[in-house]
Amino acid sequence: MGTATIGLHRVGYELRSYFRAPDSVFFTFLFPIVMLALFSVAFSSAPDIQAGPGVSVDYATYYLPGLVATGVLLSGTQALGVDIAGERSDGTLKRLGGTPLPVLSYFVGKIGMVLVTSVLQTAILLAVARLVFGVDLPTEGSRWWTFAWIMLLGIATSSVLGIAISALPREGRRATATIVPVVLVLQFISGVYLPFTQLPDWLQDVASAFPLRWMASGMRSVFLPSRFASAEPGGAWHLGWGALILAAWLVVGVVVCLLTFRWNRKDA
Repeated sequence: MGTATIGLHRVGYELRSYFRAPDSVFFTFLFPIVMLALFSVAFSSAPDIQAGPGVSVDYATYYLPGLVATGVLLSGTQALGVDIAGERSDGTLKRLGGTPLPVLSYFVGKIGMVLVTSVLQTAILLAVARLVFGVDLPTEGSRWWTFAWIMLLGIATSSVLGIAISALPREGRRATATIVPVVLVLQFISGVYLPFTQLPDWLQDVASAFPLRWMASGMRSVFLPSRFASAEPGGAWHLGWGALILAAWLVVGVVVCLLTFRWNRKDA
């Protein structure tokens, strides 16, 4: 079989492994859905969030874009980083290295798993938002086109960064403690839970160097009224800048993967 065919077979294997791990399912797949429900219920009696006279949204609508972006980061960077670090530590990668499995097929299997889980997770999140909390989803085709390219670019970037960051933990048991705090901090400084412009300027600058800030902003441009752009730095969504920064991280991630990924650590 060719490299691509083997990779597609690996996607099925990776998906079965993913959904058989309760901790991965809860902390990556279900986490955004749980957080949307939590925020929606907690602020159900609070006044809507205003973006000018006559323009407001409820808290479920406000938090939805950031949680869509967070789900992609969790499924890609966090889940892959922890998973691959564990496979390296328990000898799985070393055993795979002794088989004819091409490295590219292994990557295809991992990234394919992220693609499927991210799309499924987002579909469930949007369904819960619409059916349970009454969130009005976009009706314009242009907004769904923006959603599609941000989603795909975000999945690709988060996946390669997950593979790259998996090289950091020296032991699989330390992977969660090494990777999860980084992802959690990014959520708080990237406008997922807090209005981005309420953060100190220096913290906004730090967050703007990372992908999640631009994924969240891009998703806000899809799900929030256009007037909410006034709450963004510079009063605009800056989708072009977001695409460039995501693409730059994608390239950086690919380069780091090529330089660092090994079936077995050299210092093991």
